[in-house]
Amino acid sequence: MIDIIAELDEVRRRVHAGEQGDQVAVRLERTYRAGVEDVWDALTDPERLVRWFLPVTGDLRAGGRFATEGNADGEILACDRPSRLVLTWGGPDSVVTVGLATGPGDDGTTVLTLEHAVPAAFLPDAGGALYVGPGWDGALLALGLHLRGTPIDDPVELQNSPEVLEFNGGSIRDWEAALRASGMATDEQTAAAVEAATAQYTVAPDAGAQP
Repeated sequence: MIDIIAELDEVRRRVHAGEQGDQVAVRLERTYRAGVEDVWDALTDPERLVRWFLPVTGDLRAGGRFATEGNADGEILACDRPSRLVLTWGGPDSVVTVGLATGPGDDGTTVLTLEHAVPAAFLPDAGGALYVGPGWDGALLALGLHLRGTPIDDPVELQNSPEVLEFNGGSIRDWEAALRASGMATDEQTAAAVEAATAQYTVAPDAGAQP
């Protein structure tokens, strides 16, 4: 069983204009009860990635290109073990930056930050933050289960499970609050983004299929 409320509360979320000031960026921060090297290994070892995320192939070092099965491909821009990973995600201007730091007082925890930034010109409006934020929430949820030793038979099946779809609904509400706090979107844009994210993240892909 997933404690949905507790898992949602583990993440701090922010929507902002990115380092360049002309982007739409989502930022997530979550603390894991695992050492930095363990978290880094879970993020970068293909044999572990397939157990909680997706199969990943390619040249997994700075300057190399990678592909995830059924999702984005990209280029690894920086890979500084065990603290910083920067890569493109689906296009050269869509950049994901992951940072790892030892928890306060070297207490055996790791603070992970993930930021995904896209040029604002590529999106209709800042509501685009809700198109990616809940997806990264789901990934960090699965990473947490993996680091705790919870077996995940099929990561894709997990993401489409009733529990995670319910988790996604809570994630969308939290991202809506973050978007409103940013002041980057109108009420109409926010409402449209919530509607689109709800359709994307809270309905199983085959829910409407006929037998």
